[in-house]
Amino acid sequence: MEIKENFSLLSHNTFGIDVSTRWFISYDNEDELKKVLSDEYFLSQSVFHIGEGSNLLFFSDYEGIILHSKIQDMEILEENSESVTVKVGAGTSWDTWVEYAVSKSWGGMENLSGIPGEVGASAVQNIGAYGCEVKDVITEVEAYDIQTGEKQIFSCEECKYSYRESIFKKNWKGKYIITHVIFRLSKKTAYNLEYGNLKEMLSGCEINLRTIRNAVISIRESKLPDPKKMGNAGSFFMNPMVKKSQYDELKKKYPSIPSFTVSDNYEKIPAAWLIDQCGLKGFQSGNVAVHDKQPLVLVNKGGAVGEEIFSLAQMVQKEVKEKFGIEIVPEVTYVL
Repeated sequence: MEIKENFSLLSHNTFGIDVSTRWFISYDNEDELKKVLSDEYFLSQSVFHIGEGSNLLFFSDYEGIILHSKIQDMEILEENSESVTVKVGAGTSWDTWVEYAVSKSWGGMENLSGIPGEVGASAVQNIGAYGCEVKDVITEVEAYDIQTGEKQIFSCEECKYSYRESIFKKNWKGKYIITHVIFRLSKKTAYNLEYGNLKEMLSGCEINLRTIRNAVISIRESKLPDPKKMGNAGSFFMNPMVKKSQYDELKKKYPSIPSFTVSDNYEKIPAAWLIDQCGLKGFQSGNVAVHDKQPLVLVNKGGAVGEEIFSLAQMVQKEVKEKFGIEIVPEVTYVL
């Protein structure tokens, strides 16, 4: 276990915001976590748990305790000719886990390749890309109640997953710390290539888990800036879902508006298209900007503070609302 005082979080948030925390605690296993959770001083403080900080926007120094998991074990719980069930530590790099699964010919996560962050955060955010969501391969989530220190195991259904949402982000926000996530992956051939330009990217290639993973990573790298070179949190906004009636009216005014059918009553519209149509791609204000290749991404051009990025996000939301009558909601978590 590591305990550090007045610790810089510059390398623990991909926006590259230069803030610090009063205390930073990283733990290697569940026993260390239980020790922390039983500490009287810890329970009296404001506590925030982070992964790689790839979906966070800090506004100022954190006057409390930042916790970080380094639990990175993997254990096969069940395996047969059709599937494998694996328990993975919450502190494991998400893409390291995806790469390992692909190397073992375990399918179900290849479309989620290249997403930054850690396994624990994936189960909180219900990360998704190219027509897949992590909820589709999660069977259970193991977590500890911060106040009682008790371990609980939640089924996928109990996590109440929806688009970029889970009960850990809503009703149970700040209540539990995830230690392990249990995944069931397939050994049978079943690929999802219908989203975006993935099928086009794979044209002429042998289609397997490896080529799909490589194609997804290539597409992501062509659109998304490397946070090590330019601070960002990937997609800043969620794609809005609108009623069919509203979409039909928009379609009359904007015939080229893209969408993905969610149900008989709702259509999902790419937030990137809405932002682009507002003429904001590449727009810069001070130290922050809308990325010039992917308008869904807000970037730190150097030296930005959280308030600057927040102000730009508000401006983007306002422009989209005024032009289309649609609210776009941040996917990024604000840490005030």
